[in-house]
This record gives sequence, C-alpha cells and structure tokens, in this order.
Amino acid sequence: MTNEANMEKLGSELKELSSDAEAMLQATAGQTGEKMSELRHRLSTALNSAKATYHRIQEKTVAGAKVADKTIREHPYESIGIAAGVAFGLGLLIGVLAGRK
Repeated sequence: MTNEANMEKLGSELKELSSDAEAMLQATAGQTGEKMSELRHRLSTALNSAKATYHRIQEKTVAGAKVADKTIREHPYESIGIAAGVAFGLGLLIGVLAGRK
C-alpha cells in the first residue's frame, strides 16, 4: 500500500471515528454522574485530538502533492525516466521471482 493510500485510509478512519464519537457524546448528553461526566470529557478531548491530527495529516498530504506536482512540471523528462526505470525494475523483479518457481 502506498503512502498516499495509507494517508487516505487513515483520514477516512479518523473521520469515521470522529462521527462515531460525536454521536456517542450526543447519545449520552442526558446521562448524569461523575463517572459519566469524566468519560464524556475524556471522549471529547480524544475527539478534538483526533480532529487536529486529521487536519495535520490532510495539510501534509496536500503539501506533499503540491511539491510532487511542481517537481514533475519542472522536470517532466526526468520524471518520465524515473517512472520508466521503476516500472522496468519492478517488471524485472517480478519476472525473476516468477521464473524461480
């Protein structure tokens, strides 16, 4: 799995976790008690932390994509050469591994 795919998966999981936590906070809003209040506070703190982490990841992903785009636009032929070299190397590796059986 690529770094970008990992970031997207993490982002979607954080979004889902956030929505679940918000739903849980709303569902327990009417419940009272010291322990419930403490749990709601801890959940709220964790939710805010997860949202902040998600936004930092999103900003880093966008920044990385912009840098990659700029680099490719500034050096198109080198980018094509590198991509071709990587594809050739992977093809060669797969061929060698497939030939061993």
